[in-house]
Amino acid sequence: MGGYLQRGGRRRQRSEAMGQVTLASTAGSVALGIVEAIQPLYRHAVVEPVLLACVLFQCGSGTWMVMQKWKKRSGLVAWLQAGSGIYLALFLLFHVGAVLFGRAALKLDTNFYYAAAGFVRMPYALLFAPYYFFSVCALFTHLGCAMYWQVQARSLTVRRLAIGIPAGVGLLAALLIDLAFAGMLHPLDIPAQYLTIYQ
Repeated sequence: MGGYLQRGGRRRQRSEAMGQVTLASTAGSVALGIVEAIQPLYRHAVVEPVLLACVLFQCGSGTWMVMQKWKKRSGLVAWLQAGSGIYLALFLLFHVGAVLFGRAALKLDTNFYYAAAGFVRMPYALLFAPYYFFSVCALFTHLGCAMYWQVQARSLTVRRLAIGIPAGVGLLAALLIDLAFAGMLHPLDIPAQYLTIYQ
C-alpha cells in the first residue's frame, strides 16, 4: 500500500512538473506572439519616428529636470526618483540604439531572441542580467516616487505603500523577465543568427 502511494505521488509530481513546463513554454510562445502581432504597429513608417522622438524628448527633458534641481534635492524619495530617472534615460538610449543597430547593421529581427541571446553567452550574461533587471526596477521605482508625491498629504503608511508596492512589483517583474530571457521559465531555442552576435 505504501509503495503504491509513493508511486502515485511520484507520478503526480512528474505530471505537475510537466504541466508547469508546458504552461511556461506556452506563456513564452504567447508573449512572443504578442510582440510579433504589435510590431507592425510600432514599426509603422509614421508611428516609429514619433515614438523615437518621444523617447528622446523624455530622456532629454528628464535629464534636464534632474540637473536643474540637483542642489535643491533632499530626502530619500527625491534621490530615488532622480536616480531611477537617470538610469531609465540611459537604458532607453542604449536600448533603442541597440535595436536600431540590430535592424540596420545586423539585419536581424530585434525580437525576444535578440535580447535573450545575450543571456546565454558568458561573460555577456553578467552584463545583460543586471542591465535589464535594474531597468525594470528603475521604471517601477520611478512610478512609485510619482505616486508618493501625489499622496504627500496622507499618512506615513499610505506614502510608504505608494512607493513600496510599485517597487516590490518591479523587483518581482524584473526577476521574472531575467529568468525568462535566461530560459529558466520555459525552454529557449534561440536561432543561430542571434547567438553568433556574441561569438
